[in-house]
Amino acid sequence: MVTPQQVLEVLKQVKYPGLGRDIVSFGFVRDIEVGSLGIKVVLAPTTRDERILAQLRAAVESAVRGMPGVPAVEVELTQPAPPARQGVGPAPIPGVEHVLAVASGKGGVGKSTVAVHLAYAFAARGRRVGLLDADIYGPSVPHMVRTSAAPATTRDQRIVPVEAHGVRTMSLGYLIDPGMPVIWRGPMITKVLTQFFRDVVWGELDLLVLDLPPGTGDAQLTIAQQLALTGGVIVTTPQAMALEDVRRGVAMFRELKAPVLGVIENMSVYVCHACGGQSEPFGSGGGRRMAEEFGIPFLGSLPLTRDLLVAGEKGVPLLLSAPGHPVSQRFHEIAEALWQSLEARGRVPLPQIL
Repeated sequence: MVTPQQVLEVLKQVKYPGLGRDIVSFGFVRDIEVGSLGIKVVLAPTTRDERILAQLRAAVESAVRGMPGVPAVEVELTQPAPPARQGVGPAPIPGVEHVLAVASGKGGVGKSTVAVHLAYAFAARGRRVGLLDADIYGPSVPHMVRTSAAPATTRDQRIVPVEAHGVRTMSLGYLIDPGMPVIWRGPMITKVLTQFFRDVVWGELDLLVLDLPPGTGDAQLTIAQQLALTGGVIVTTPQAMALEDVRRGVAMFRELKAPVLGVIENMSVYVCHACGGQSEPFGSGGGRRMAEEFGIPFLGSLPLTRDLLVAGEKGVPLLLSAPGHPVSQRFHEIAEALWQSLEARGRVPLPQIL
């Protein structure tokens, strides 16, 4: 007769539909019962999508039925139990000194580009840096750092970050098939982000940069409930229409109980690659005016330049491919100003060991 441990080992080969990670490491296997009449596997996936549930049931039945000496297989699907709370309110990530969230009120303003380049600007100044792609619906960090390797796991099923050019990175993009759409409800987003916060071996970091999804939603709510932030940065564009987006961003960080360390105005001017001429397709000065209105620092402006776009397409941050570029220098200046603000805020308090 097979043992529950042998069944568990077989289930480690069953991938969650559309993802590159198995159902055991996701924590979806609740119980395994082995008897003379067959084997019962209890699953507690976070999705309610009937199509995915049917695929999970079929995959588990097929995998277990293929074991020698198994007369029958029963798969029971249950709702997951709520996670146990460790203390009250948001908690820091052990070993991480500062957590900086990069946000925007809407998509398309270059938030991920800014988050990636800030991470590498901090790293270039000798800091130990991690980069967490919290944009579950549109993960872009793997492409921007030209890394597609699947993260390794430890013996206790914790996730090892993927190191890209000296920065430890984690993204859902490492775990799903290329081109696979993420159509998830809140509980699944909460599950994945919680694992990124608590089950990733970040190690000792001076700073973890969070690339938040645009707007406000389940991801931001999860962060508010679980993660202690040192501060946040809002990325916007110059036009007056973006004022409302900044207002939402400020309100979001207040909800997250994190100070807004500043506003970065992206795409402030367009720099012609051929002639070097400049124009202002989105207006000018909006970011500074917004910062003044809300009483928060204006960290600087960044141009819309082909060199930055090409760096993103090639997957090598401009700070690495062209460290002397004027835009690279601008990122260094912004990063240094942010670091001084982070240090002034003090370290994220480490959890007490009872």
